[in-house]
Amino acid sequence: MKQSYQEGSWFAVPLLDGGYGWGLVARLSPGSKIMLAYLFGPKLARLPSVEELNTLRPQDAVKVLRCGDMALASGHWRVLGEIDVWDPAMWPVPQFLRRADALKRAWRVTYADADPSRSEREESVPYETEGLEADSLYGYGSAELLLTKLLEGPDHPINRAPANRS
Repeated sequence: MKQSYQEGSWFAVPLLDGGYGWGLVARLSPGSKIMLAYLFGPKLARLPSVEELNTLRPQDAVKVLRCGDMALASGHWRVLGEIDVWDPAMWPVPQFLRRADALKRAWRVTYADADPSRSEREESVPYETEGLEADSLYGYGSAELLLTKLLEGPDHPINRAPANRS
């Protein structure tokens, strides 16, 4: 089911073990293939109202990431409605960190405010730099797995290391 969405659209992310997390489309690339999304919890068994979602703020996000929009375009991630007041300046594009582990080098990556698919600047930073999200482009399955892990407790089987699973 093809559905309509834009910057400022709220959407539901189905979690792997049932229930939902939430997202907001903060930026769309021209042609709508890549988006910047703010992702939220808590995990709920039901879909919230847009009024409930409109109480969320950028600082409430559990993750900000770049991902493809195929799940939105196909209807796999259900669009729930639009934010009450869309102001892109309130939902900024963060800087990301790209690491080359083999080289022990890192770069702070800045994406274009109007296009989350276009890197505007890469600046060399110390390899040990912290506090920035990893510079990755998630597919929707990876985003669902990540959000499931973030919204479940540390003792949940999905968050146990493979060696610790019984």
